[in-house]
Amino acid sequence: MDKQEIFPDGTVIDKWFYDINIPELSDLGKQYVLTDNNVLDDDKIHTKEIQNLIDRAYENGGGVIVVPKGTYLTGALFFKQGVNLYIEDGGVLKGSDDIYDYPIMQTRMEGETCPYFSALINADNVDGFKMCGKGTIDGNGLKSWRAFWLRCEWNPNCTNKDEQRPRLVYISNSSNVTIADLHLQNSHYWTTHIYKCHHVKYINCNIFSPAKPIKAPSTDAVDIDVCTDVLVKNCYLEVNDDSVVLKGGKGPWADKLPENGSNERILIEDCTYGFCHGCLTCGSESVHNKNIILRRINIKEGKNLLWLKMRPDTPQHYEYISVEDINGKIDSFININPWTQFYDLKDRKDIPLSYADNVVMKNCECECNTFFDVKTDESQYILSDFTFENLQIKAKVNGFDENAIRNVKIENVKVTL
Repeated sequence: MDKQEIFPDGTVIDKWFYDINIPELSDLGKQYVLTDNNVLDDDKIHTKEIQNLIDRAYENGGGVIVVPKGTYLTGALFFKQGVNLYIEDGGVLKGSDDIYDYPIMQTRMEGETCPYFSALINADNVDGFKMCGKGTIDGNGLKSWRAFWLRCEWNPNCTNKDEQRPRLVYISNSSNVTIADLHLQNSHYWTTHIYKCHHVKYINCNIFSPAKPIKAPSTDAVDIDVCTDVLVKNCYLEVNDDSVVLKGGKGPWADKLPENGSNERILIEDCTYGFCHGCLTCGSESVHNKNIILRRINIKEGKNLLWLKMRPDTPQHYEYISVEDINGKIDSFININPWTQFYDLKDRKDIPLSYADNVVMKNCECECNTFFDVKTDESQYILSDFTFENLQIKAKVNGFDENAIRNVKIENVKVTL
């Protein structure tokens, strides 16, 4: 880079973020090809055989599990240090649609550490884990989507966890992770979830779940949960929930628990968004997000560009966030409102005060239903030091209220109704 770039608080963007080289299959070590090891495209579940292959690769010092052209069915797989995954063009690793193929484990789900179902792809304490190739990981989630909506008809108060369904990818306590070139689709639940990881790259991925004819509920594309130094670049994101969402914990004492924490130095750039609920979302289970950049994004269709979910039962601080060089169609340009889903103050008597500050939205040209969807409630949260600059907005509703934010700066903002 000719010019040194910085995060919103002035921290220099490390050169690591500019290295977007994708490893070749030959770079990933000894190859363990499914079809050479009695795993066939035969409509049978091959969980045991594939897991044995992962274990053998690990015992032999590492390597790569290769999924060739064809469709191979499996339940939950657990990758180990030094064992990577490569899916060739035309290859599909397809998840079982039977929840019994996903054992319960101590994991992280919706801002809590708890027993829950394993994902299709699991990797814990792996340094340098790589998932690459031009192929597809397909969650095969249709059966659980239909069951979820049927359960909601029977019990409108059911939670997301009540319909038993796995995530597609869960990577935890890991570093130097690369997820590249893959099609990640049709997850039962969250599509990719990284927890307590650092230096993670998503490059050239296509992440998809349908919003119709059957909605794929809660299929977030990228859930970033207590992580630092994450790059999401050149990806296509279209899911029936939030695209990139920052997690980190929930509850009245969430900021005091060691399993919770901050997301810092997150860069999302040069991506295209299909339908989603939130392009960049803080919450609904999040305690601290700092130095977040969303830039050079094209939005085909979406509900919220920047969405700050303010939980009245959780202390939150969202700071140093920059949204820049965005174009496309969106329902709400900025949405900041109380978020009360599964609200529970437990034994806390007061409402913990939250903050959002040092937020910049600039150089955007968008068509919206609502430009400014922000509710003021200083008994719950304080908004301050927002900048809106060089915005060309066509909106049905302006909604702007300068009194909603302390110390708001406006420069060259044009909202056409």
